[in-house]
Amino acid sequence: MADFKTHITTSTILGIGYGAVGHIYFGVPAPHCVVTGTLCSVAGMLPDLDSDSGIPLRETLCFVSVLVPTMLWERFLQLGWHPEYIIFAAVVTYLAIRFGIGPMFRKYTVHRGMWHSIPAAMIAGLVTFLFGMSNDLGIRIFKSWAVVLGFMSHLMLDEIYSVDWRGQRIKKSLGTAMKWFGPSRWGNVSAYGKLLLLILLALGDTALMNHFGRDPIKINFANWSWITDVPQLWR
Repeated sequence: MADFKTHITTSTILGIGYGAVGHIYFGVPAPHCVVTGTLCSVAGMLPDLDSDSGIPLRETLCFVSVLVPTMLWERFLQLGWHPEYIIFAAVVTYLAIRFGIGPMFRKYTVHRGMWHSIPAAMIAGLVTFLFGMSNDLGIRIFKSWAVVLGFMSHLMLDEIYSVDWRGQRIKKSLGTAMKWFGPSRWGNVSAYGKLLLLILLALGDTALMNHFGRDPIKINFANWSWITDVPQLWR
């Protein structure tokens, strides 16, 4: 298994390269590229949120707890919030992630479970898309792929380090990171349930659906007729 330093170094280098390519070849504004590179770097540590303790969990929680409120800042401004309320919301968000979500991960996840998987990378990317800081759809997608890239770099490194090249042996951990399904039925149901929910929320995103010339899906759980609208999106 790759250590914390290897993961953060790899994802940071990928983030710098990804941001540079976006700026140089695709004309993405530099401020967005800087944030995107940071997202990729932090995403390289996200799979270790399922660690029981130690440096990976502590450092990952600290980074995420600071980064998420920062990402939400522009959203709060769009809502017309007073700066004092935004600061208060940022503090509450930090505390909720640091002392709420973190302990929940430790309690309800197991290391190398479904949070170490390809669907989890997709979940992280969709969350980034839905909480994107820009009204520009392309920028939001650009940042989302950065998170997926960083997340996947972690999984790939775990698989590479599952092979002992010197001793020419394969460790038991091989195949526990780059996977679509895990051994736990509940873990699979939980992961894919979250993924489905995020996909439905994305289908309700006005900018995304307008890009494809479709009307966004409006989800009303009191009226399940919206389910019949989903297949019609791609006709």
